[in-house]
Amino acid sequence: MGEQKVHLPNDKEELRAFIRSLLDDVHALEKMLRDDWFEKDIKRIGAEQEMVLIDRNQKPATLAIEALERMKQYDWLETELALFNLEITLTPQTFSGKCLSNLEKETVHRLNLIRENIYGLGASPILTGILPTLRRNDLSLSNLTPKERYKALMNAINQQLLGSEYELRINGIDELILKHDSPMLEACNTSFQVHLQVSPDEFVKMYNIAQTLAGPVMAIAANSPLVFGRRLWHESRIAMFQQSIDTRSSHKHMRERAPRVDFGNAWLKESILDIYKDDIARYRVLMSSDVKEESLRKLATGEVPKLKALQVHNSTVYRWNRPCYGISENGKPHLRIENRILPSGPTVIDEIANAAFWLGLMVGFDENYEDITRHILFAEARDNFFKAACYGIDTTFSWLDDTKISAIDLVKNELLPIAKRGLEIREVDPNDIDRYLGIIESRATKHMNGARWLLRGYTSLLNDVGKDEALTIITATTLQNQLREIPIHNWPSPETGDLTEYKPLALTVGECMTTDLFTARQDDIIDLVGEMMDWRRIRYIPVEDEKGHLLGLVTSRLLIRELLREKKEAKTITVGEIMIKDPISVTPETTVRHAMKLMRENQIGALPVIHEPNELIGIITEMDFLRITARLLDRLDQVQRK
Repeated sequence: MGEQKVHLPNDKEELRAFIRSLLDDVHALEKMLRDDWFEKDIKRIGAEQEMVLIDRNQKPATLAIEALERMKQYDWLETELALFNLEITLTPQTFSGKCLSNLEKETVHRLNLIRENIYGLGASPILTGILPTLRRNDLSLSNLTPKERYKALMNAINQQLLGSEYELRINGIDELILKHDSPMLEACNTSFQVHLQVSPDEFVKMYNIAQTLAGPVMAIAANSPLVFGRRLWHESRIAMFQQSIDTRSSHKHMRERAPRVDFGNAWLKESILDIYKDDIARYRVLMSSDVKEESLRKLATGEVPKLKALQVHNSTVYRWNRPCYGISENGKPHLRIENRILPSGPTVIDEIANAAFWLGLMVGFDENYEDITRHILFAEARDNFFKAACYGIDTTFSWLDDTKISAIDLVKNELLPIAKRGLEIREVDPNDIDRYLGIIESRATKHMNGARWLLRGYTSLLNDVGKDEALTIITATTLQNQLREIPIHNWPSPETGDLTEYKPLALTVGECMTTDLFTARQDDIIDLVGEMMDWRRIRYIPVEDEKGHLLGLVTSRLLIRELLREKKEAKTITVGEIMIKDPISVTPETTVRHAMKLMRENQIGALPVIHEPNELIGIITEMDFLRITARLLDRLDQVQRK
């Protein structure tokens, strides 16, 4: 949030006063646009780098406050929503010459400073759209960064919630369906946000170009397919961000309500004001600011207003191409388009390549098309955006002038030449153009971006190791390649040997339990359960009621005994008659070490996993522990051989 001093309105009068300031800011902006106050003679670019902090076990490290304290001399480092996130603000660059390589050098330098300062804390920054090893319990409010603006934002969004909880539903290779009690799921997402300064008279045209390019640029840059061990959209950040703070609820009627994270509803027609006015009309004010500013009075005295109220409201509406107002160092106001679609990672050089591709295309399309909206429907641009989020580099687009084309062909044959021409128009250094656009071309040629590397690598690893170890290997390999600054198209596939140390006994049950359950009901006949065990080669079947609550457990040993008795007595026996009632169970937060102790002390081979109150969500068995032990022995053997 750009404005730091924000809070929930204390009462209705404060809310009304803020809304008056918000409307004044709109009128002030309208007057500045009409009277030509804005900077036009220069074009700048800028960026913000978000990251995740991880510990030496590749899990989130909630050390943002400690890191910031160690680096308090640097004004470019800031906290984010969660305690395991940080953000770097990069120095604006004039859009020409070596601006791109300067951006890369500065990003690498500042990341290295962070690494040096937090190494002693046992942590490291990692660039990843969504951290593969992130767990649901990492997203509790206990990990909210303890600053008033974040607490106020959480409370403000919660007040708008129409249902009882936030609901996520994302389909990919796997499926994610869950509910959460706060908007903290938004903290999953980290991005590399790129800013392009544009003049007011070209804002409409350039904004519509940005909307058109969102899908293709995302397709080649996608880097976030793994969420909680599920293989979902190639750029799952898009769905995670929208759904994590979506306060809407399902209804029987067909009323339309726009989410606060949105692509937009139509082409921009008149000016940047149309976006701000639409956002004020559609979305309730969430926050107020401690800093009061009389923008119209400032204008009357010739002073440039900061439009604080407008900026506060703009920071609570999340368009993927966001309009931005700012004041340059020379005191003149300016306008920017903020590209929020690009994920963090896989490396800094990949991020700068993504930025170069988008920036070059913005300029190139400006030269090639007088009005892009004459060549593509808004519905097609919006559809392209969500298709690219789902399928990434494998997307087929509905492109200009009613054509169909694959992402690979579009990037290689049409977009790269336009991007190159755009960067040449801005007189960007030729070596930089070749270097960064060459990375985009190599991705397209090799059909490889971050999302495909992660999906292919994770799927392959699952043949040899469990989910948590596979995710840990993926994360460790990502960090190693980032430190070497190897572009993603040259990354080797991850292998089990890439992880030098793995500590499964520090895991929780929730990280290694089986969630694809085969269960029985009390009234089922035991013959059915016997067949299920045989078909699925399992030894334990939990018994649940119609609401999914745990009632008991049937074991293969118990079943064999009762099947023999049933045969002798020629009677039908039900599950409810033979099951172990109220079996020993654990929660997802139980450590693997404690679960193993429970099984050993009670001489049992399985533990149902429940979520209060008694909701069955998984099972962990002796076979799971055997796999963990086998991997530990394999790893020990590898160490001894070295």
